[in-house]
Amino acid sequence: MKSVLIANRGEIAVRVIRAARELGLRTIAVYSELDRDSIHTKLADEAYYIGGSPAAESYLNIDNVLKAARESKADAIHPGYGFLAENSGFAQAVMDAGLIWVGPPPSVIATMGDKVASRRAAIAAGVPSVPGTTDPVESVDVARSFAEEHGFPIAIKAAHGGGGKGLKVVRAMEDLDDAFESARREADAWFSNPDVYIERYLDRPRHIEAQMIVDTHGTAVFLGDRDCSMQRRHQKLIEESPAPNFSAEQREALAEAAMKLCKASGYVNAGTIEFLLDEDGTFYFLEMNTRIQVEHCVTEMVTGIDLVKEQLRVARGDALTIESVYEPFGHSIEFRINAEDPGRNFLPTPGVIVRYEEPGGFGIRVDSGVTAGSAISQYYDNLIAKLVVWGRDRDEALERGKRALNEFVITGIATTTPAHLIFLDTDKFRSGTHYTTFVESEVDLSDIAQPMAAAVPEDEELERRTMTVEVGGRRFGVTYWSPVFAGAMTGQKAAPRRRPPKLGRAAGPATGDGVVTAPMQGTIVKVHHTAGQSVKAGEPIAVLEAMKMENEIKAPIDGAIVDLRVQPGDTVTVGGVIMIIK
Repeated sequence: MKSVLIANRGEIAVRVIRAARELGLRTIAVYSELDRDSIHTKLADEAYYIGGSPAAESYLNIDNVLKAARESKADAIHPGYGFLAENSGFAQAVMDAGLIWVGPPPSVIATMGDKVASRRAAIAAGVPSVPGTTDPVESVDVARSFAEEHGFPIAIKAAHGGGGKGLKVVRAMEDLDDAFESARREADAWFSNPDVYIERYLDRPRHIEAQMIVDTHGTAVFLGDRDCSMQRRHQKLIEESPAPNFSAEQREALAEAAMKLCKASGYVNAGTIEFLLDEDGTFYFLEMNTRIQVEHCVTEMVTGIDLVKEQLRVARGDALTIESVYEPFGHSIEFRINAEDPGRNFLPTPGVIVRYEEPGGFGIRVDSGVTAGSAISQYYDNLIAKLVVWGRDRDEALERGKRALNEFVITGIATTTPAHLIFLDTDKFRSGTHYTTFVESEVDLSDIAQPMAAAVPEDEELERRTMTVEVGGRRFGVTYWSPVFAGAMTGQKAAPRRRPPKLGRAAGPATGDGVVTAPMQGTIVKVHHTAGQSVKAGEPIAVLEAMKMENEIKAPIDGAIVDLRVQPGDTVTVGGVIMIIK
């Protein structure tokens, strides 16, 4: 292996490029139309265009990725996480093309990446799972029967995904039909497969996971546990290692269960096995992620092991040189800095970053793929950066995290940073007794006020400009974006890179409670009613997808729809009028 193509973008692409370079490998980046000037394209030795901004045209396009691999004469492909990372068909295509696949065998991805098949494998290996279906559920009638047998709440989950994508919690029979349909749509959007399964939903569990790495010589190493219980909408916000309030006996049991599953499935390379820990201390297998995790950094901080470099070494056939039992040193916490507004129920806020300044100092690590001027697009995940801190113990890590969060400056879009500072001050988080629904159940974030993010100007090419102004004798630097012109002499604007169909940018009327406007930039995937129909206040009227997450829009008042301006497939910007109700 002398070269590796990274089939991804953003911070994980940057992370893999840096690790590969330390191993002396030539690095090859791929990019979409929107990512032409992204950091990962500049860090790599070479970069290849693979398609339009939507992921389906680029990062999910297997043919285009393999074409870039052929043209660059790459030896290997590292998939990162997300996109094609857990696609067994892609892994097989990589190997069929004569390339090295940095990950487990395709057959293992197919089994463990399929949440239904992985449940069967876990049960066969003697690892208990949450009660649920052992086959994909294709009909809402099956879901209804399961709910009648096991009771509510139940969880509908994407069979080929994770990370809260394509997951819907249902607490009443009348919500089942819409939730089932929505889960299948999200599963298809994220993982190109609409299959879902159903399981009993645990209300107040902790989320504990085991980091494993296995080489091709049969050596498997447990690299410790992580607690990922601080979540919102079933997506992780804060992860830490080692897990707080987790006994040595529990850790030993976790390692044993993870080792059983790896050996039973024939696993190779880095992988994470996730468990739910019920309030009574019972472990339940949740899923296995057959790739590097977003939160792998906290394990690296307490073990001193570069997991990405180990992935590459295993892929080229090297034997592991690390101990089978690894004792963590100190404590590490990761804060996901996302483009979301926690004061508005973590509403995605795509836009342009105006100011970006990372914290520094002892025990601070920031993994990022952005800078000032970077666009956070509706087309991709909204992760901006990962702030990782280390301390000699958890208390020191918590205080270092607070200091670093206060130093982290990001303007132009709303972020999760203010929410993290609130979490750090809660008694349950500081005592390590929080659980997966703690944020929704016990934390009030309504007072967080952040400026509305500007819509990403993806329909025309812009350039970053600066000027200096003085106000009251004080000097200020101002940054703004302006359309690129073909030349000062002609005065003609250059042709835009892409012109997707869009509704008008103008915000809706400021008056009238019945004017329904888009809370964010995104795509309309469903409209529940037609013009002329009556609706009730609080009734769902449309579904808006942003960053591949579905957001339900509800009627603000009772009345009739007198003006319907959207249909499924339309792209809307912040403030764009969706409909008017009178």
